[in-house]
Amino acid sequence: MSNTKTESAKVDPAVWRAVWTVLVGGLAVLFDTTIVAVGLHTLAGDLHTSVATIQWVTTAYLLALGITIPITGWAQRVLGSKRLWITALTLFLIGSVLSSLAWSAGSLIAFRVVQGVGGGVMLPLTAALVVQAAGGKNLGKIMSVVSLPAVLGPILGPVVGGLILQHLHWSWMFWVNVPFCVAGIVLAALMLPKDGPIRRMPLDVLGFVLMSAGLVGVLWGISNSSRTGGFSRTDVATPLIAGLVLLIAFAAWALRRKASALVDVRLLKHWPLASSSILLFLSGITLYGAMLLLPLYFQELRGTTVLIAGLLLIPQGLGTLASRSIAGKLSDAMGARWLVVAGFLIALLGTLPFAYANAHTNEWWLMAALFIRGIGLGVVTIPLMALGFRGMERADVPDASIITRIATQVGGSFGAAVLVVILAGAAVGASSTASLTDAFQQAFWWATGFAGAGVLISLVLPGRLPEQDE
Repeated sequence: MSNTKTESAKVDPAVWRAVWTVLVGGLAVLFDTTIVAVGLHTLAGDLHTSVATIQWVTTAYLLALGITIPITGWAQRVLGSKRLWITALTLFLIGSVLSSLAWSAGSLIAFRVVQGVGGGVMLPLTAALVVQAAGGKNLGKIMSVVSLPAVLGPILGPVVGGLILQHLHWSWMFWVNVPFCVAGIVLAALMLPKDGPIRRMPLDVLGFVLMSAGLVGVLWGISNSSRTGGFSRTDVATPLIAGLVLLIAFAAWALRRKASALVDVRLLKHWPLASSSILLFLSGITLYGAMLLLPLYFQELRGTTVLIAGLLLIPQGLGTLASRSIAGKLSDAMGARWLVVAGFLIALLGTLPFAYANAHTNEWWLMAALFIRGIGLGVVTIPLMALGFRGMERADVPDASIITRIATQVGGSFGAAVLVVILAGAAVGASSTASLTDAFQQAFWWATGFAGAGVLISLVLPGRLPEQDE
C-alpha cells in the first residue's frame, strides 16, 4: 500500500518539463506587472503627461486581459496548447519590445494592449496546460512550483523596478522581459508535446461579446474607483453595474448553450471549483489588495524611496517562498479546508501589526510580520489553486482555469480598489503625520477584517477528496 502511494506521489518527468517551460514565460508576465506598477510617476514625467493619463498604461493592460481571458479555452481547443502558448508568448514579446521603444504616452498605452492580449492568454493557459499534463494528480505539489512566478514577482519586481528607475532609462522596464520571452519560446518549441491538427470549432460570438464586455466594464469601473469620490463616481458605478448585468446575461446565455458556450458555467456545480473560486476572489481582496497598501505605507508615511520600499517587502515574498512547498504537500495529503483556514489566520496575524504601526515602528518588527504574512499567502493560495481542478475531466480543465483566473483577477483588482478608497477617505484633510498614520491604520484594520472573513468562509471548503487517494 505504501509503495502504491509512493509511486502515485511521483510526478512524471514530462510533467516537470511542461511546468518549468511555462514558468520561464510566466516570469515575464509577473515581472512586467510588478515592475511597471512602481514606474508610473517616472513615466508621467519622462513622457510629459499627467499621472491620470499614464494610469492608462496599467488600465489598458488590465482591460486587454479582460477581453482575452474568456477566449483562451476556445483558442486552446482549436489551436492546441503548444501553438497557443508560443503565439501568446510571442505577442507578449512583441508588445514588450514595442513598449520599450514607445515615444509617447499614447503609443505606450497602445503597445501595452498588445502585451495584455498575450498575457491574458498566458495566465489561464499556464494552469490548464500543466493540470492537463499532470492528469489531475499531485496537484498541490505541482501548483507549489507553478506559483513560483507569483512568488518571485512581488519579491523581485519592485526591487528590479527601483534599480532600473534609479540607474537606467525607463525603457529597461520592458526590455527585461525579452530574455524570459525568448527563452520561454525556445523551451516551449522543444519541451511541450506536439499538438494535433488544428480543429474547426464555432466560436460562441455572443458569449464572447457578453463576457468580455462584462469583464471590461467591471475592471474599468474598479480601476476608476481609486480617484477622488471612490465608488460613488459616475465613471465607476456606470461601467461596474453595466459589467455585472452583462456577466449575468452571459451566465444565462451559457446555461442555454451548455457545452457549446464560450465558458461552460455548469462546471460551477462542481463544489471544489465553485468554493475555490469564491475563496480565490476573497483572497484577492484580503491578501493581494493589502499589497498595494504596504509600499504606500513605507513611501508616504515613512518617506522611503521606491527601491527601499521594495527591499523592505522582500520578507513577505520569502515567507511565501518558504511555505509553498510544504503547502503543496499538505494540500495533496489533507485537502484544502483546514489548510486554507490556517493560511488566512496566519495572514491575519501578519497583517495585524500594521493596524498599529506608525511612522516610527521598528522596521525589523514589521519585516518579521511581513514574513509571517507571506507564509499565510502561500498556505492559502496553493491549495485553492489545486482545489479548483480536483476531480475535473481533462476536457473541462480550460474552462475551469478561466473561471479561477477571473475570480483571482477581479478579486485582486476589487480588493486593491476598496482598500485605496478606504485609505483615501480616511486621509481626506490629513495635514499631519498623526492623521495620515490614522488613515493607514484604518485601512489595515479593514485588511485584517477581510482576512478574518476568509477564516470563516474557508470552513465551507471540501476536505480531503476521494480523488486524492488514487
